[in-house]
Amino acid sequence: MKAKNCIPIFDHCITLYHKTNDIDADCPNPYNKESIEHKMFLKNWIDTVQWHLEDIIRDPKITPDYGIKLKRRIDSSNQERTNIVEKIDDYYLELYKDVTLDENAKINTESPGWVIDRLSILCLKIYHMEEQVERDDVDKLHIDQCKNKLNVLLEQKNDLCTSLDELLIELETGKKKIKVYRQMKMYNDAALNPVLYKKNID
Repeated sequence: MKAKNCIPIFDHCITLYHKTNDIDADCPNPYNKESIEHKMFLKNWIDTVQWHLEDIIRDPKITPDYGIKLKRRIDSSNQERTNIVEKIDDYYLELYKDVTLDENAKINTESPGWVIDRLSILCLKIYHMEEQVERDDVDKLHIDQCKNKLNVLLEQKNDLCTSLDELLIELETGKKKIKVYRQMKMYNDAALNPVLYKKNID
Protein backbone atom coordinates (compact mmCIF):
# COMPACT_ATOMS: atom_id res chain seq x y z
CA MET A 1 0.00 0.00 0.00
CA LYS A 2 2.15 2.81 -1.34
CA ALA A 3 1.24 6.52 -1.33
CA LYS A 4 -0.19 6.32 -4.84
CA ASN A 5 -2.73 3.78 -3.53
CA CYS A 6 -3.66 5.80 -0.45
CA ILE A 7 -4.34 9.15 -2.13
CA PRO A 8 -7.27 8.02 -4.36
CA ILE A 9 -8.92 6.36 -1.34
CA PHE A 10 -8.61 9.54 0.74
CA ASP A 11 -9.77 11.80 -2.09
CA HIS A 12 -12.77 9.57 -2.82
CA CYS A 13 -13.71 9.52 0.86
CA ILE A 14 -13.52 13.32 1.13
CA THR A 15 -15.67 13.72 -1.99
CA LEU A 16 -18.29 11.31 -0.67
CA TYR A 17 -18.47 13.13 2.66
CA HIS A 18 -19.07 16.48 0.99
CA LYS A 19 -22.01 15.15 -0.99
CA THR A 20 -24.00 15.47 2.23
CA ASN A 21 -21.58 17.47 4.42
CA ASP A 22 -23.26 15.82 7.39
CA ILE A 23 -21.24 15.01 10.52
CA ASP A 24 -23.84 12.38 11.43
CA ALA A 25 -23.84 10.58 8.07
CA ASP A 26 -23.03 6.87 8.03
CA CYS A 27 -19.58 6.00 6.72
CA PRO A 28 -20.12 4.69 3.15
CA ASN A 29 -17.04 2.47 3.16
CA PRO A 30 -17.03 0.55 -0.16
CA TYR A 31 -14.20 -1.86 0.70
CA ASN A 32 -14.09 -5.33 2.18
CA LYS A 33 -14.01 -5.01 5.96
CA GLU A 34 -10.85 -7.09 6.30
CA SER A 35 -8.87 -5.16 3.70
CA ILE A 36 -6.28 -2.45 4.24
CA GLU A 37 -8.31 -0.27 1.87
CA HIS A 38 -11.23 -0.43 4.30
CA LYS A 39 -8.97 0.78 7.10
CA MET A 40 -7.59 3.59 4.95
CA PHE A 41 -11.08 4.77 4.00
CA LEU A 42 -12.27 4.61 7.60
CA LYS A 43 -9.19 6.52 8.73
CA ASN A 44 -9.94 9.37 6.36
CA TRP A 45 -13.66 9.35 7.18
CA ILE A 46 -12.86 9.81 10.87
CA ASP A 47 -10.49 12.66 9.96
CA THR A 48 -13.05 14.30 7.67
CA VAL A 49 -15.86 14.23 10.21
CA GLN A 50 -13.53 15.52 12.91
CA TRP A 51 -12.36 18.34 10.63
CA HIS A 52 -15.93 19.60 10.51
CA LEU A 53 -16.52 19.03 14.21
CA GLU A 54 -13.50 21.25 14.85
CA ASP A 55 -15.04 23.93 12.61
CA ILE A 56 -18.41 23.81 14.35
CA ILE A 57 -17.05 23.95 17.88
CA ARG A 58 -15.31 27.24 17.07
CA ASP A 59 -18.61 29.01 16.41
CA PRO A 60 -18.55 31.95 18.88
CA LYS A 61 -22.32 31.63 19.27
CA ILE A 62 -22.28 27.94 20.17
CA THR A 63 -24.24 27.09 23.32
CA PRO A 64 -22.22 25.70 26.25
CA ASP A 65 -24.22 22.47 26.29
CA TYR A 66 -23.70 21.81 22.60
CA GLY A 67 -20.04 22.84 22.87
CA ILE A 68 -19.42 20.28 25.63
CA LYS A 69 -21.27 17.64 23.61
CA LEU A 70 -19.01 18.33 20.61
CA LYS A 71 -15.89 18.33 22.79
CA ARG A 72 -16.79 14.87 24.08
CA ARG A 73 -17.36 13.71 20.52
CA ILE A 74 -14.01 15.12 19.39
CA ASP A 75 -12.29 13.30 22.28
CA SER A 76 -13.96 10.07 21.19
CA SER A 77 -12.99 10.72 17.57
CA ASN A 78 -9.36 11.26 18.55
CA GLN A 79 -9.36 7.86 20.26
CA GLU A 80 -10.94 6.25 17.18
CA ARG A 81 -8.28 7.91 15.03
CA THR A 82 -5.51 6.49 17.21
CA ASN A 83 -7.11 3.04 17.16
CA ILE A 84 -7.35 2.89 13.38
CA VAL A 85 -3.77 4.16 12.93
CA GLU A 86 -2.61 1.30 15.14
CA LYS A 87 -4.62 -1.18 13.03
CA ILE A 88 -2.92 0.20 9.93
CA ASP A 89 0.43 -0.30 11.66
CA ASP A 90 -0.61 -3.87 12.45
CA TYR A 91 -1.01 -4.43 8.72
CA TYR A 92 2.55 -3.25 8.07
CA LEU A 93 3.92 -5.22 11.03
CA GLU A 94 2.43 -8.38 9.52
CA LEU A 95 3.58 -7.45 6.01
CA TYR A 96 7.22 -7.03 7.01
CA LYS A 97 7.48 -9.55 9.83
CA ASP A 98 9.68 -11.97 7.87
CA VAL A 99 12.04 -9.40 6.37
CA THR A 100 15.72 -10.09 7.05
CA LEU A 101 17.15 -6.96 8.63
CA ASP A 102 20.45 -5.39 7.72
CA GLU A 103 22.98 -5.50 10.52
CA ASN A 104 22.76 -1.71 10.86
CA ALA A 105 19.01 -1.37 10.29
CA LYS A 106 17.62 1.76 11.91
CA ILE A 107 14.24 2.73 13.33
CA ASN A 108 12.21 5.50 11.70
CA THR A 109 10.93 8.35 13.86
CA GLU A 110 7.37 7.57 12.73
CA SER A 111 5.66 4.30 11.96
CA PRO A 112 3.96 3.90 8.55
CA GLY A 113 0.56 4.33 10.18
CA TRP A 114 1.39 7.76 11.57
CA VAL A 115 2.88 8.91 8.26
CA ILE A 116 -0.38 7.84 6.62
CA ASP A 117 -2.26 9.75 9.33
CA ARG A 118 -0.42 12.91 8.27
CA LEU A 119 -1.12 12.20 4.60
CA SER A 120 -4.85 11.74 5.25
CA ILE A 121 -5.08 15.08 7.04
CA LEU A 122 -2.98 16.75 4.36
CA CYS A 123 -5.50 15.65 1.72
CA LEU A 124 -8.19 17.34 3.79
CA LYS A 125 -6.17 20.55 4.03
CA ILE A 126 -5.74 20.58 0.26
CA TYR A 127 -9.45 20.00 -0.38
CA HIS A 128 -10.49 22.83 1.88
CA MET A 129 -7.78 25.21 0.67
CA GLU A 130 -8.98 24.58 -2.88
CA GLU A 131 -12.45 25.57 -1.68
CA GLN A 132 -11.01 28.87 -0.46
CA VAL A 133 -9.30 29.51 -3.79
CA GLU A 134 -12.61 28.99 -5.61
CA ARG A 135 -14.67 31.35 -3.42
CA ASP A 136 -16.43 34.23 -5.17
CA ASP A 137 -17.33 36.19 -2.03
CA VAL A 138 -13.80 37.29 -1.05
CA ASP A 139 -11.26 39.74 -2.41
CA LYS A 140 -8.24 39.01 -4.59
CA LEU A 141 -5.85 39.22 -1.65
CA HIS A 142 -7.64 36.33 0.08
CA ILE A 143 -7.56 34.26 -3.11
CA ASP A 144 -3.88 34.96 -3.72
CA GLN A 145 -2.92 34.10 -0.14
CA CYS A 146 -4.85 30.84 -0.34
CA LYS A 147 -3.25 29.98 -3.70
CA ASN A 148 0.17 30.39 -2.12
CA LYS A 149 -0.84 28.19 0.80
CA LEU A 150 -2.28 25.62 -1.59
CA ASN A 151 0.99 25.47 -3.53
CA VAL A 152 2.88 24.80 -0.29
CA LEU A 153 0.40 22.07 0.68
CA LEU A 154 0.74 20.40 -2.73
CA GLU A 155 4.52 20.46 -2.43
CA GLN A 156 4.25 19.03 1.06
CA LYS A 157 1.98 16.28 -0.26
CA ASN A 158 4.52 15.31 -2.92
CA ASP A 159 7.33 15.29 -0.35
CA LEU A 160 5.32 13.24 2.14
CA CYS A 161 4.31 10.72 -0.53
CA THR A 162 7.95 10.33 -1.52
CA SER A 163 9.01 9.93 2.11
CA LEU A 164 6.34 7.31 2.76
CA ASP A 165 7.29 5.28 -0.28
CA GLU A 166 10.99 5.49 0.61
CA LEU A 167 10.21 4.31 4.14
CA LEU A 168 8.21 1.34 2.85
CA ILE A 169 11.04 0.37 0.48
CA GLU A 170 13.53 0.56 3.35
CA LEU A 171 11.25 -1.61 5.52
CA GLU A 172 10.75 -4.07 2.69
CA THR A 173 14.49 -4.39 2.06
CA GLY A 174 15.50 -4.52 5.72
CA LYS A 175 17.34 -1.21 5.76
CA LYS A 176 14.96 -0.04 8.45
CA LYS A 177 13.06 -2.09 11.00
CA ILE A 178 9.44 -1.51 11.81
CA LYS A 179 8.78 -0.84 15.46
CA VAL A 180 5.48 0.42 16.82
CA TYR A 181 4.81 2.05 20.15
CA ARG A 182 1.15 2.14 21.13
CA GLN A 183 -0.09 5.57 22.07
CA MET A 184 -1.50 4.54 25.47
CA LYS A 185 -3.55 7.71 25.82
CA MET A 186 -4.30 8.21 29.50
CA TYR A 187 -7.07 10.80 29.51
CA ASN A 188 -9.64 8.42 28.00
CA ASP A 189 -8.82 5.60 30.42
CA ALA A 190 -10.91 5.57 33.58
CA ALA A 191 -8.13 3.68 35.36
CA LEU A 192 -5.41 6.23 34.44
CA ASN A 193 -7.11 9.63 34.40
CA PRO A 194 -7.14 10.87 38.04
CA VAL A 195 -10.27 12.96 37.46
CA LEU A 196 -12.09 9.79 36.45
CA TYR A 197 -10.69 7.21 38.85
CA LYS A 198 -10.90 9.49 41.89
CA LYS A 199 -14.52 10.18 41.05
CA ASN A 200 -15.18 6.44 40.85
CA ILE A 201 -13.54 5.95 44.28
CA ASP A 202 -15.64 8.71 45.83
